[in-house]
Amino acid sequence: MLSRRHIRLKVMQSLYSYFSAKEDNMPVAERAMLKHINEVVELNLVIIALLIELVKHADDFYEEGKKKHLPTEADLNPNRRFVDNELIALIREDNSLMNRVSKVSGIWLKNDYDIVRKLFTELYKSEQYTKYLAVEDKGVDVDQRFIVNALNDIILSNELVHHILEERSIYWTDDLPFVATIIMGQIKSQKSMNPTSVFKDDSDEKFALKLFRNTINNNKDYEDIIVKFSENWELDRIAIMDQLFLKMAFAEILSMEDLPIKVSMNEYIEISKYYGGAKSKLFVNGLLDNVVKTYTREGKIKKIGRGLV
Repeated sequence: MLSRRHIRLKVMQSLYSYFSAKEDNMPVAERAMLKHINEVVELNLVIIALLIELVKHADDFYEEGKKKHLPTEADLNPNRRFVDNELIALIREDNSLMNRVSKVSGIWLKNDYDIVRKLFTELYKSEQYTKYLAVEDKGVDVDQRFIVNALNDIILSNELVHHILEERSIYWTDDLPFVATIIMGQIKSQKSMNPTSVFKDDSDEKFALKLFRNTINNNKDYEDIIVKFSENWELDRIAIMDQLFLKMAFAEILSMEDLPIKVSMNEYIEISKYYGGAKSKLFVNGLLDNVVKTYTREGKIKKIGRGLV
C-alpha cells in the first residue's frame, strides 16, 4: 500500500516522538511505530466513509425536498445521479468494506462542525456537480471520474476536513496526499477499495523496523559524524529535523547493505525539502555528499550487490 518514501516519513515521525519522549524501551517503541504506520489504513477508510456519508446526506436532501409545502418539479423528481453513482454503489455492495467503514464514520457524524451538510452544500453548488448531473454520458467511467475530481477539487481540499483529520491525528494531513493518491488509483483501475496491509510485502515492514532500530541504536555515532562533517558546529546549533534526516540517511547508507547509496541520499534530500527549514535541503545535501565521498574512499561503506555504491 505505502511507498518506501511514505514508510520513511512514518518512521521519521515515530523517531521524532521517540527522541522527544526520551524513550528507552525498544520493543514498546517498535510496537508504537507499527501502530502509527497502520493508522494510514484507518485514514483510507475514513475518506471512504466521508464519500458514503455525503451520498447518504444527498439522498436525505432530495427526499426532504419532496416534502416541501410547495415543491417544484425538480423537488419532486430530483436528479439522483450522485446518489445512484455506480462507484459508490459498488463500494456499498462490499459488506466487508462497509463493516470497516461503519466503525470509523463517527469522525464525520459525531462532531460539532456539521461537516457532511456543509461539504455537500459546497459540492451541490459547484459547477462540477451541475455538469455531472447534466452530462448525457452514463456508466461507471463517468461516475468514477466525477468522484476523483470531487475528491481532488472539493472534498479533500476543504479546510474543515483537514481540521477534523488533524484532530484525530496530527500526522493525517501529511498522510492525506499519499492516501488520496492510493484511493484515486484504486478508483481508476477499478480495484477493490478495501485496504489490506499497510505494507506491500514483508520486506517493507522489515525495512521500516530496521531503519527505526538502526537510527536509534547508532544515534550517538551518527551525532558524532554530523558534528565532524558540519565543520565542528555544536549539535544544538543544528535543527532537530536536519539531524533526524541525516541520522536516517546514515542508517541506510552505513547499516543497510542492500540499499543503493544514491537512492538513500536522494530520498532524504527530497524529504528535507518538504519537512525541513529553508536551508535544510542545501545542508543535508552537502553533508551527505561529503560523508559518502569520504567514507567510500576510506572503505567504510559496505554494500552487497552491483550498482549499490
